[in-house]
Amino acid sequence: MHPLKSLISSGTRLWLDSIDPDLVRTYAELGATGATSNPVIVSDLIATGRFDDLLTGFAAQGMTAPEIAWALTDQLVADAQSVFRDVFELTSGNDGYVSFELDPLIEDDAGGMGHDRRVKTYIELGKRWSADQPNRMIKVPATPAGLSALGPLTALGIPLNVTLVFSMQQYITARDAIWQAALESGRQETLKSVYSIFVSRIDLYTEKHVLPLSPAAQGQVGILNAKRIWQANHEFWKPLNLPLDQHIVFASTGTKKAVDAPWKYVAALAGSDIQTNPPATNDAIANSDVQFAAAVSCPLDQRVTDEIMAKVDFRHMESVLMEEGIEKFCTPQKKLLELITARQEQLAGTGR
Repeated sequence: MHPLKSLISSGTRLWLDSIDPDLVRTYAELGATGATSNPVIVSDLIATGRFDDLLTGFAAQGMTAPEIAWALTDQLVADAQSVFRDVFELTSGNDGYVSFELDPLIEDDAGGMGHDRRVKTYIELGKRWSADQPNRMIKVPATPAGLSALGPLTALGIPLNVTLVFSMQQYITARDAIWQAALESGRQETLKSVYSIFVSRIDLYTEKHVLPLSPAAQGQVGILNAKRIWQANHEFWKPLNLPLDQHIVFASTGTKKAVDAPWKYVAALAGSDIQTNPPATNDAIANSDVQFAAAVSCPLDQRVTDEIMAKVDFRHMESVLMEEGIEKFCTPQKKLLELITARQEQLAGTGR
């Protein structure tokens, strides 16, 4: 069996961490049922030169760099949605989504927005970019403003992908806000939400900040954290028996260390919910002979679990990773705008 098909057979839904039209089609044929976008992905696509004609056309309409960035993102996401629309319809809205990340610069301190203005902007943009897009998920970060916007967005019936989740507390806050809003607005039967738990970044944090961890425990914190949140999510939603699944998305599943197998996190979390694997990770899997089996519900060695729970300050971890995450959230958007401006100047110089 193709390695990626074995992953899907284990119970995992595979979403591509890319909206590259070629990759979307390729992996859809291998069984992928959704995709996600972010500014880094869009920047990488622009840098290939494949979308120069689109950039030129947008510029000819008098669009600014930010307007071009969002017009291109909107089109690429919509194109990916069309690939997965059959999945969306066959599953009655339970799968087949493409995530659309709202403007990261909402969280940029240089923008001068206060909390209330950020919340209002998330709601306004969520309404704008979800309009008439049934299989588009709106991606909102688990920042204070993002969390405050989840209830109003849920009440509007917008499918949500809560991203930048590092801790159990962030997950619980997001989940409870969404569920309460669904109850109050009467949208339980159509509720669709997912929670993107970042995995590998946590192990980078512990290598820097939790040096007392033993070799057996170091490199396992991201997996344990994801498994614990996955279990809490399963236990919360299963008794409610809703028509649509409220899933965990295992994100940041690419390994960062050469000594680790490229599919380290993929294998450990196989068997349920959703994985948004980077293209490089999927390529490494596709070129291997690895076969996956369900493992997400399998506990780690109890001694490793006890050591991690005793030595890792999860509150500090969340604080540090959120600070880094917001920077990694905002900086790529700024670079995307700079790249569009530079690309426009290059194209103008060539007469295109």
